Amino acid sequence: MARSRFLINSLRRFSSATAGHTGRLALRTVKWLLIICLAIMLGFTWFAVSMLPPLQPWHTERLSGEFKAYKDSHLDFNGYLRREKQLFDNMDAEIATWDKQNEAYIYSRYNQAGMFNRLAEGAPFNRSYRLLAAKPVGHALMIHGLTDSPYSMKAMAETLNARGFEVTVLRLPGHGTFPSMMTEMTLRDWNAAVRIAARDVASRTPPGQPFYLAGHSTGGTLALQYALDALDDRSLRMPDRLLLLSPAINITKVAAVAGFIDFMSVVPIPVLEKARWIDVMPEFDPYKFNSFTVNATRQVNRSARALRRSLADANESGRIMQMPPVVTWQSAVDSTVGVAGAADVLYPALKGAKHRLVLFDVNRTRAFGSVQTPQARALIERLQSSPRGYTLDVAGNADPRSGQVNVIRLAPDNSRTVLDTGLQWPGDVISVGHVALPFPSDDPIYGFMPGSGHNGIRSIGSLLLRGESGAISVSLGSLTRLRSNPFWPLIGADIDAFVTEDLAAKPAAPGSKTDG
Repeated sequence: MARSRFLINSLRRFSSATAGHTGRLALRTVKWLLIICLAIMLGFTWFAVSMLPPLQPWHTERLSGEFKAYKDSHLDFNGYLRREKQLFDNMDAEIATWDKQNEAYIYSRYNQAGMFNRLAEGAPFNRSYRLLAAKPVGHALMIHGLTDSPYSMKAMAETLNARGFEVTVLRLPGHGTFPSMMTEMTLRDWNAAVRIAARDVASRTPPGQPFYLAGHSTGGTLALQYALDALDDRSLRMPDRLLLLSPAINITKVAAVAGFIDFMSVVPIPVLEKARWIDVMPEFDPYKFNSFTVNATRQVNRSARALRRSLADANESGRIMQMPPVVTWQSAVDSTVGVAGAADVLYPALKGAKHRLVLFDVNRTRAFGSVQTPQARALIERLQSSPRGYTLDVAGNADPRSGQVNVIRLAPDNSRTVLDTGLQWPGDVISVGHVALPFPSDDPIYGFMPGSGHNGIRSIGSLLLRGESGAISVSLGSLTRLRSNPFWPLIGADIDAFVTEDLAAKPAAPGSKTDG
């Protein structure tokens, strides 16, 4: 009995000592984590305040009238458009109060008489818009990406519209006006806006007509999320096809700290307003913000995390088998969202030849071999040699001795088809890339082909400046990044083929709506 009490007391003392040690260890761990977080927060704040350029009115002024899910989710799409008009009216009124002698304003997108505003003829595609068809054979909703505008979906929208589709292109909350509005936008706002627009487009789509949903980058993420939600929610019309350009599926490394590094920005000291920003750049692009907020990183990564959870749930439950055809065009080198999200997260969950991943390889002409990184080749070789349940297309050099481009199509059973595209790599283009995919090479704003531009003004995509780093207020590297896609005809041909296939399977119903 005495020995038992001794053992019990020993165990109690040991447990107490262990618990105390564990508690102290946990407390020290929490303390060090708080110190590290505080150091990161203060370090970023110091960087933002001391290193970022001065903020301009479009970085600091906030507009009233932007759509907010917590109070506007009840709106229909016409109500959304009325709210959007009010927002742009407020923007025009705010711009009218600015100092017109401010050099930053003179060369900005907000100067109505400025070169880039004239290039875009007032930039009307910063707003939501709809391309009508006399007798629609189908309907589509398109969603742009982060920092972009509805203009980025214009080429795809026009391709579908030429085939008789009525196409609606949505402006996501926080976009198209001032980059400052990105400090307040939320994933909840985006999802609510997508549902409002999708409900409207679905209501305009008669039975028997196809309903497409398309998106670029973050817009692709939101389109996928809507389709996954529709697997569970029968009130949401499932699209008949998903068309994705470089969907943002992976989570960036900076996301781990994006939730708190702008904490100091809430302190009511004007100089700390810079802590909301990762990049403060001149705003000359009429259809894309050059500056970038911490909140933008936070929200896009929230959308990516939510999508990955939804994919995992749908895969585990088996509902993923009910997904409509998912077609993704993706550059094999993508410095914005990477390739692994589509290649290693999305497509392994999709089964069936109807799902297709199209990869644009880098230019493998021998002259560029010595300066190419090996990652793109390794990715493509891995995907080609691994078992897959989807169709894989690789667009690249037919032969390293020339710039001729072929498409190698691998079916799920690994049967191989080689398609001659009739296209060539431009001599000075080494790869496509994230921002280039949605735009034809002769796009008036972003085209790189000689003669691209409008109103006698060269396109942004054709600007190529040489000089010393630091000579201008943007990096010289940002002006060499390809902004349009020399292989856009392949995307256009794919879309044309999908429409032909779907219309043959689902004849258009008579009496379709045509009003705007």
